[in-house]
Amino acid sequence: MDQASAEGLMPDLPHWHRMKKKQFKELVPALRVDLVNAQYELKRRKDFSVVIAVAGDDWLGVNGVLNRLNEWMDARLMPTYVFRTPSDEEAARPYMWRLWRHLPGRGGMVMYAGAAVQETIAARTRGDIDDEEFLRRIDNVNIFEQELADDNTLLLRFWITAPREVLQQRLASLGRKNMRTWQVRPDDWRVFDATAEAIPVARKYLQSVASYTSPWHVVDGTQARFRDYTVGRTIADAIWDQVQDLDAGRVVRRAPAPTPEPIPAALEKVDLSATVDYDRYGTHLENSQRRLRKLTNKAFRKGVSTVVVMEGWDAAGKGGAIRRMTMAMEAGDYRVVQIAAPTPEEISHHYMWRFWWQLPEAGHMVVFDRSWYGRVLVERVEGFAREDEWRRAYDEINDFEEQIVDHGIPVVKFWLHIDPDEQLRRFKDREQTAYKKYKITEEDYRNREKWQPYVDAVDEMVARTDTKVAPWHLVSANDKRHARLQVIDTVCDAIEGAL
Repeated sequence: MDQASAEGLMPDLPHWHRMKKKQFKELVPALRVDLVNAQYELKRRKDFSVVIAVAGDDWLGVNGVLNRLNEWMDARLMPTYVFRTPSDEEAARPYMWRLWRHLPGRGGMVMYAGAAVQETIAARTRGDIDDEEFLRRIDNVNIFEQELADDNTLLLRFWITAPREVLQQRLASLGRKNMRTWQVRPDDWRVFDATAEAIPVARKYLQSVASYTSPWHVVDGTQARFRDYTVGRTIADAIWDQVQDLDAGRVVRRAPAPTPEPIPAALEKVDLSATVDYDRYGTHLENSQRRLRKLTNKAFRKGVSTVVVMEGWDAAGKGGAIRRMTMAMEAGDYRVVQIAAPTPEEISHHYMWRFWWQLPEAGHMVVFDRSWYGRVLVERVEGFAREDEWRRAYDEINDFEEQIVDHGIPVVKFWLHIDPDEQLRRFKDREQTAYKKYKITEEDYRNREKWQPYVDAVDEMVARTDTKVAPWHLVSANDKRHARLQVIDTVCDAIEGAL
């Protein structure tokens, strides 16, 4: 097999590799044992996952590899996802959404057919996307793959290639009136005609995403025996090498990003004395809710989505602000997603997986009652995440939000700020109010003892993730009326801007 460097990807054709039928029959039984045992060892250990991506200019060879791997391995433990032109559901979300949603948890394995590469190359070749979008997708893929590597995901990428004359001969052979005619689609000859034009685009793509974490394995697809055995043996060896590395403690972790010095004291600058008198509040709230209803109705018709992030201290009034928003909206136009401790399934995945799943469909709003910022807040302060994990999360979060905004979906982020005395007063009030008692727990009082560590975490969160595309809105919330109005008006401004 040729495992090409970034400069040598997709070398000049032809390049003929052969494996004799006798040798193939002798080697395959042991390979199949290695592959199936690797799958069950992965399932047993549950300390890493495997993603296999197969693409190429030899699309018949790609299909052959997929079918062969599903024959040799336990297909129940390796679902295969074929990525073609995005569906309406996929097109409503950022481009990488469909890859994130199919990620396996630790102990799992998936196979991507085409993945991000095939459709992106085709789109650029057709002129559906320009160079800027082409390069942006490459950046998104590189970041995605780095995040997978950081989360103990073994990514194996294969590009199946064959000389043009081989592809032409294969199509002609399959296209004759025989039992194999069904293998050729009506547009296969059209795709073949476009291959020559797509090769330079494919070479540029592969060279740009040939990261050190997951090199492309360029495989000669001229002969099926050589092709299939090469891919299968590479997968088996890579999984068993990963097992040995983990057992020996040879795990390379990316160095955390440096801490900005000094970190600005963002919360100190919030004027907690801001208030709104009751009479003015009623009129303002009614006008703001009317405006929100009109804007969300228009956004629904135009297919413009919105993401709202509500963060803040316990008892800061997040729930009350959310209710004042949703009171003004059609019930089917929004979802409120309350983020609590992750489930076992969510823990087995990259921590961002559960948030990618919740991104809104076209024209809808999703309000996150707490969010991905838990990684750099509660998980940091309570020690649920290692320092290298929560430090690199700042860049991961910024990239996530940038992809959402680049897709035309505004991200509106709020931190509702109150002082410790006001929080204690609200805790006592909850204890005395029958329908609010469920909101107060011993954990709420325990968290008050870590007020300053949380202040430090919030200050650094704002310093590292207050971006031009997704700025933070620090809301003075000692007065609930003031906070509710500011939240609704800011959301309205964001939707209006997106429209």
